[in-house]
Amino acid sequence: MPKQSESALAQLRRSHEERVLTLLRKHGALSRREIGDLSGLSRTTLHDIISGLAARGAVVSMTQDSISRGRGRPAESVALNPAAGQAIGIDFARRHVHVAVVNMAHEVIGSADRVHPATLPWTKRVELAEQMIAELAEGAIRLGALTGIGVGVVGPVAGSGQEGAVRRLDVVSQLLRKRFGVPVLVDNNTRLAALGESVWGAAIGCQDVVYLRLSHGVGGGLVLGGSLHRGAYGISGEFGHTTVDPEGAACRCGGRGCLETVASVKALAAAHRAAGGRPGGFAGLLAAVEDGEDRALDLLTRAGALTGQVLAGVCNAVGPGLVVIGGELAEFGPAFLRPVEAALRKHVIPTARGRLRVRPAALGDAGAALGAIALVLHESPLLARYPSVPDTEETEERDNS
Repeated sequence: MPKQSESALAQLRRSHEERVLTLLRKHGALSRREIGDLSGLSRTTLHDIISGLAARGAVVSMTQDSISRGRGRPAESVALNPAAGQAIGIDFARRHVHVAVVNMAHEVIGSADRVHPATLPWTKRVELAEQMIAELAEGAIRLGALTGIGVGVVGPVAGSGQEGAVRRLDVVSQLLRKRFGVPVLVDNNTRLAALGESVWGAAIGCQDVVYLRLSHGVGGGLVLGGSLHRGAYGISGEFGHTTVDPEGAACRCGGRGCLETVASVKALAAAHRAAGGRPGGFAGLLAAVEDGEDRALDLLTRAGALTGQVLAGVCNAVGPGLVVIGGELAEFGPAFLRPVEAALRKHVIPTARGRLRVRPAALGDAGAALGAIALVLHESPLLARYPSVPDTEETEERDNS
């Protein structure tokens, strides 16, 4: 056979291998049938490719007993070799640092969380993360196998190409790269929680997801076509700053009557107190809802209806298959989620009403750290949108609020 033909066949095989490896890197363990459906490769070709990858130790077979299968052989899936590497995700939230470690088979092998004052300097936050990683390294993780670190931070993360002095994100990235010697990818932590839910949480298997987190602030993220959508200026997912009442309260963004002014922890606690509700801030409101207090339930109904209205606008624009709601307000359960769903059904276009699903988030505080890991595990086109050291506008005051 001519050498040119041999080269062409080798390139084709390499292309098929990369396609399979990319799917496993992005989705975790998959059955052979799932790999075939997603890759478009024939059964014969796929068998040959997986056999070759397994012989080189790139992939392994994993057997999972399924209760639903009943009789017959256990379901077998294929995953990247867990020993091939590990990735770390760090969520630098306002008042805590969360660290998670995942191997190449998408198995979570370690995690830790530490609370700190909101005013703690960034260098100290990085030191705290390093201490947590060092403690984990004494057990499950192997720093020699580390392939990359994903980082979530509060506030906007601007896109590449913008001019400016070294910002706090540059400091974080440089300190972590110097300490661990691997690539560091950074994004907004709420947006990363959306990606985390799509890979490990409530939205597994869904390619188009709207995620909304209602906490002290209100924000979210979009996963479109299986990839995280950042936006041209790094501000995608700022759903909390959608106006719901033009005559409403002033918002920290400079606007008035934003969703965050009526559907955040602070806003609801203040409204409950002003209505004569029991003291105790958000905890008092939560207790009042559990006791069935009418004024508390009325506040949740209004906040849920306005939240559903905002989500309907987002859903009409991007057409997701699933809406995931996280944050403290999701802890109210049906008292909040039912008004959200009712408003969403009312305002979303008719063709989507019977198809769009709403689920509470499943990952809790670990969501952003796991989403940060997905930045490391996922291949192009996702990573092509993330510079190693993104520039950002100065947001220190906002981030520490």
